[in-house]
Amino acid sequence: MLTSISKPIESLLHTRWLYYVGAVLLTFIFWGSGIAKLTDFANAQKEMAMFGLNPPALYAIATIIVQLGGSALIISGSRLAWLGAGALAVFTILTIFIAHRFWEMTGEQAFHEKMFAFEHITVIGGLIVISILAELRRKTA
Repeated sequence: MLTSISKPIESLLHTRWLYYVGAVLLTFIFWGSGIAKLTDFANAQKEMAMFGLNPPALYAIATIIVQLGGSALIISGSRLAWLGAGALAVFTILTIFIAHRFWEMTGEQAFHEKMFAFEHITVIGGLIVISILAELRRKTA
């Protein structure tokens, strides 16, 4: 029975479009945020200022470029997908130290921020895997 199920799944895993679906979903948090910042730049600047990043406009622009550019490189599956994944991974690590400083908090707030940090670490793992997958797909195409 498992064999009859695994054949269609194996076939599905070899389709080109499934990579793109996975890449879009993995990067949603980044390109969604980048588009929101782009369409409401004033709010993006306020967000940067809230975390003490000055000048806020420069940090907002840099964030938008990393989020949208990194996502595009991953989704494209190009030979530079690793660069997009690396940029987003560094960005994600930095957000833990800038926005989710759970080690400076107590109680429920510390718990919630720690969970955000753990989720960020998990996303970094996904970015590593997608960069490996993009490279393997490129070499076997």
